[in-house]
Amino acid sequence: MTYQNAVRRTVLAVSMMAVLASATPPAVAAPTTERGSGPTWCPTVDDHRVDCGTITRPLVAGKPKLGTVDVSYAVVRHRGPGAAKGTVAVNPGGPGEVAVDRAPEFATGLNKVLKDHDVLLVDPRGTGRSERIPCGVTDVEYRYGTRQQQRDAVTRCALNLGAKAEGYTTAATADDIDAVRARLGVQKLTLYGLSYGTYLMPVYASRHREHVRSIVLSGAYPLGFDPLVRPSAQAVSLALQRICDRSVPAACDGKKAVRDLRTTAARLRERPMDVPFEAAGDRRKLRFTEGQLANLLFEAASSGVGAVPGEASLLGSMPHALDRFVHDDPAPLRRLIKDEASAVGKEDQAPYVAVVCNDYRKAWSTKASQAERWRQYRAALAATRPGEYGAFSAKGFTEGPTDGGDVCIGWPRKNTASPQPTHPEMPDVPVLVISGDLDANTPDANGRIAARQFTNSEFHSVRNVGHVPDLEQSGCVTGVTARFIRTGTSGDTSCLKGLPPIAVAPVRR
Repeated sequence: MTYQNAVRRTVLAVSMMAVLASATPPAVAAPTTERGSGPTWCPTVDDHRVDCGTITRPLVAGKPKLGTVDVSYAVVRHRGPGAAKGTVAVNPGGPGEVAVDRAPEFATGLNKVLKDHDVLLVDPRGTGRSERIPCGVTDVEYRYGTRQQQRDAVTRCALNLGAKAEGYTTAATADDIDAVRARLGVQKLTLYGLSYGTYLMPVYASRHREHVRSIVLSGAYPLGFDPLVRPSAQAVSLALQRICDRSVPAACDGKKAVRDLRTTAARLRERPMDVPFEAAGDRRKLRFTEGQLANLLFEAASSGVGAVPGEASLLGSMPHALDRFVHDDPAPLRRLIKDEASAVGKEDQAPYVAVVCNDYRKAWSTKASQAERWRQYRAALAATRPGEYGAFSAKGFTEGPTDGGDVCIGWPRKNTASPQPTHPEMPDVPVLVISGDLDANTPDANGRIAARQFTNSEFHSVRNVGHVPDLEQSGCVTGVTARFIRTGTSGDTSCLKGLPPIAVAPVRR
């Protein structure tokens, strides 16, 4: 599923478009900018008119006493002659990722699409230009606290939001997008979701079926995902095996890398490692547990891998770091942890925590008391079979996700929205689903299930890339998605199997 950490959520859209800039240069050499309509914050984009606006929406439908929220949007207009052939609504993930202020980056990445389609960017409620409402939980404390501290932060966030917590749901964001669509007078949208956007856009499709033309889901997971995150656990071992087996010359042995991972997880289970780091100007100490190792491998190591194949990456460095750790040299693993941790900030996590805890599937009944939730959750873990978590223990791995496992167990019943339906009726429209075959965040197994939510879908696994395949720099993936958006067919997809392997740090013999 979309187990993206806050660091990766923050940089996803910008990094994607920056990488693609070299592969997809603007078609017009001498940029000209036409001022569009809207407020002063409306972004400018070379060679395109941008129209912006804000609509006022009820915070919670049917509860006017809770007030309203202003939702902001930007429309990057197509550059070709005549009327647009369609409008593409893009969500870059999160939950909580912003879009409006990154219009120039999106215009670069979607250059081929903007030839004859408009691109609609909406900041989800509570993010960016759409009325931020903080809950007092920062990025760095949430991601790098102990598991108990993470659960406590979720509870504090809910208490600080109070009744407003019910207003932060995927369904509400989907309805906001549709209200913008209606304001613009657009009959149908092409939905383009990345990461969490692959959850949001099917929700939109199920609630507004008559207004959907086609759908692209990149780095996808289904509405009915496994709340115990077993596909991600299994995909970690698979990714390690693949990068070793594909490295040229052979940098590592895939089976040994998985054995080293198993040993490392077991050691950290018994004796966590303290790692001091500095982030957002503060010095902190991370209690690096088996759960933190799981998070590092399935979430952080999946993000952006394969974007620039020849450059060092967290995933490509892991076999060497694991080998050194089992040989009593923790320094390489410590360096990777500190590098990753130092990039986090102090952004408030209200849009992320509230959507996750309101919407996502749980291994307990949200109507149960907290004591009963714990009983149900522990029973679910106890019922898992040996080997379902690959190199990890069930308890250890499920303490890794910042949006899964037991993290939302303290989210109160009061002021909680109804859970998102997992099998709603979907429109019969063309759907393209793509996953990276090195992605343990939203692995191939989840992408295939996501595709099966629709009757007219196709699924493609992209070789040698990780979370959100659009990040790769050759233009192969964005070429396929742009062709699908513009024509309704993906055409020749053979390049998806031909991307080069990533660089892997050699393991000493």
